[in-house]
Amino acid sequence: MSRHTTSTPNSASTDSSAAHAANQQLEREAAAIERGFIERGKPGYLPTMLALFLGAFSTFVLLYCVQPLMPILSEAFDIDAATSSLSLSVATGMLAIGLLVTGPISDAVGRKPIMTIALLSASACTLLAAVMPNWTGILIMRALAGLSLSGLCAVAMTYLNEEIHPRYVGLSMGLYISGNSIGGMSGRLISGVMVDWVPWRWTLGIIGIVALIAAILFMRWLPPSRHFSPRPLNWRSVFSGLSVHFRDRGLPWLFAEAFLLMGGFVTLYNYIAYRLLAEPYQVSQALVGLLSIAYLSGTYSSAWAGSLADRLGRHRIFWLFIVMMLAGLAITLLEPISLILVGILIFTFGFFAAHSLASGWVGQRATQAKGQASSLYLFSYYLGSSVAGTLGGAFWYWGGWNGVSMFIAVLLVVALAIGALHLRRLA
Repeated sequence: MSRHTTSTPNSASTDSSAAHAANQQLEREAAAIERGFIERGKPGYLPTMLALFLGAFSTFVLLYCVQPLMPILSEAFDIDAATSSLSLSVATGMLAIGLLVTGPISDAVGRKPIMTIALLSASACTLLAAVMPNWTGILIMRALAGLSLSGLCAVAMTYLNEEIHPRYVGLSMGLYISGNSIGGMSGRLISGVMVDWVPWRWTLGIIGIVALIAAILFMRWLPPSRHFSPRPLNWRSVFSGLSVHFRDRGLPWLFAEAFLLMGGFVTLYNYIAYRLLAEPYQVSQALVGLLSIAYLSGTYSSAWAGSLADRLGRHRIFWLFIVMMLAGLAITLLEPISLILVGILIFTFGFFAAHSLASGWVGQRATQAKGQASSLYLFSYYLGSSVAGTLGGAFWYWGGWNGVSMFIAVLLVVALAIGALHLRRLA
């Protein structure tokens, strides 16, 4: 009995020492991992964010440079607005399909190589589109450019979530999304203004050269992955990841939000040009291109919303930005052109804030196959652009801008219901 009494404290002491040693080991491992993260204010952060900013910039310049050219393409090839919108829709549609492949490939072979090849290929396809002699050739090059760009879109957010210190993911994601907004703005602005001075083929060629320079800088500045662990590429693991993502309480709803919000956003920018070029406004093509300056509001709102979400939580503020989009859409129904511009500005501010929150949310909720989760989000995002962006043409012919606005409003009301009833309940 006495032996039992004396052995108990020794056993407890041994267990305590073992637990303490285990805790110290875990702390050392955590510290080692943390030192490998890229942190704000430390070496490596600025080149990383500049590279990803340039990648996002060139991606969206290449993707959306045709949007203000749609009325010109309608005239050049004698096609209607819905057919002209295919110059954007085939690119976003192929981008969406490519995302289902490039995400899993990046899980197997790495992040930076996929993104670099994507930017170089898309730049080349844009240069070729500028010299295609017919509409079919242009659509083929646009489709290949969209397919190429899927390599960056599928991987960039995953790279951020893997390599940036978790404390700065929200801010860094916002900065990356701001590159999207500036790229989308610049693509529309450059092409919309330049086409008043040079032929549209020259416009596409110059944009392709600018994107090629950005791709080279991206390749030089982006650090290699440190936290990437390759996963064997096999279809069983792909379908296993799909099953995990769609069983999550939040991810399927976030995928739906991507489709609805992007569908509404692209539809507005696709057809607002047709409204302003017609009676009673009859603005110049350059002024239509200048509408993309509204993207600057998204440059600010995406970073600001990400920082705000780090403090308050995405579920508390996400739905408010959808309400803002609806308010901006309502203002565009008014007649004065100054109020239409204000409505576009508010709509754009709300969209980029909501997109920044949703995209960062996906990276945080995905517990495995993060590249695939990001791909599914962006697949939905660009599928919404392709489907809704072209379908909006039917509403334009049916009811003009009132018809297009009604279509966008339906998309946003459904998005608001999902945000307020489902996503708001998620911690």
